[in-house]
Amino acid sequence: MTAISLAATPAPTPVRGVTRQLLRDSGYVLLGLPLALAGLVVVVAGISLSAGLLVTTVGLPVLAGTLYVARGLADIERLRLPAVLRQPRVRPEYLVPEPGAKLWRRVFVPMRDAQSWLDLAHGLLKLLVALPTFVLLLVWWAVAVAGTLYGAYDWAIPRGPDDQDLSQLLGMGDGAGARIALNTALGVFCLFTLPLLARACALLQAGLARSLLTGMAEMRNRITTLEEQKRAAASAEASALRRLERDIHDGPQQRLVRLAMDLSRARQQLAADPEAARRTLDEAVTQTRETLGELRALSRGIAPPILVDRGLPSALAALAARALVPVELVIDPELGTPTGRLDPAVENTAYFVVAEALTNVAKHSQATSCQVEVTRRVGRLEVAVRDDGVGGAHLAKGHGLVGIADRVRATGGTLDVVSPAGGPTEIRAELPR
Repeated sequence: MTAISLAATPAPTPVRGVTRQLLRDSGYVLLGLPLALAGLVVVVAGISLSAGLLVTTVGLPVLAGTLYVARGLADIERLRLPAVLRQPRVRPEYLVPEPGAKLWRRVFVPMRDAQSWLDLAHGLLKLLVALPTFVLLLVWWAVAVAGTLYGAYDWAIPRGPDDQDLSQLLGMGDGAGARIALNTALGVFCLFTLPLLARACALLQAGLARSLLTGMAEMRNRITTLEEQKRAAASAEASALRRLERDIHDGPQQRLVRLAMDLSRARQQLAADPEAARRTLDEAVTQTRETLGELRALSRGIAPPILVDRGLPSALAALAARALVPVELVIDPELGTPTGRLDPAVENTAYFVVAEALTNVAKHSQATSCQVEVTRRVGRLEVAVRDDGVGGAHLAKGHGLVGIADRVRATGGTLDVVSPAGGPTEIRAELPR
């Protein structure tokens, strides 16, 4: 029995999201100036002191200490970047002293690390960006708040007989109504454009920090990730080919050998015993049908036609209908629309994850029920398969989980298996889309 439900993902409130991001961006920009001043003072003082003491042996340790302090300030900046860039924190791998290294070898370690000098450069250059963005954002905040509320305190502002307001200079009149209208309009304009300005200032500061503090590490991580995906794709393809070869050898190939023997026997029986030849041909027809059925089953594991023609929800429904354990499907309704179709590689991977997981549930879990949940998130697709079995599943134990992990890694996704002894078991895959 299969239960299918379509679960919609609640959308966040736009106003709340804009307000939250405005506060994050503003906090990042406003806090950036004191951090930039502290970094500039420390770096300039350290460089000046080390340059003055360079004629002695003390200059080099002072320079090394300055590089370490710049690294600490850079780590503080890396902690602040995810809130603005909406990306996970990335920290470079710094050179470390060899075990048992002498004092002077330890002193020269940060000087041989290119990232340490980039941290130092960030401490020197950050103020050039932090100061103008700080001033601009602070002025914009002040105009937005003061202008929007101007009507509440216009009466309390002292004015002399010769004072001229901006409304008079613009020819709008010299009355309180003209002053309030002009200042309120300016305040409302700054208030509505404040999120855009704060976002631009934050991205300007974060862009400099990202290019100097995490750019090299992101490039190295990307190269490592691509190499891992390449190895995972090759491993998944090799495993799939070996399994397909084994299945063909154990199933259709053996049936075709028997079919050839039956046809040969029927040819010999045709003249001497037509009735026996007819029975043999009937058995051959049965073997042909069974072979075609096995070939269709094998082809579904490669590229199921229903997945290509009707999409992921229909393909998963067909999988659940054939499962030996009752399956409940919870599928994002957007995936069933023509505009909600995913990349074919993502759909194939999601189908493969569910197919292998249901096979493992039937073979190893001793479960009585299973739930498959497919949810579309921002930038990713989440696939979760849960069962109430005995648990104990682990990637190291195989059972097809290694093939799932390789297939998921090949697309740049992640796979988590939570299966304590006694159950329940949950296999969760996150696929980029």
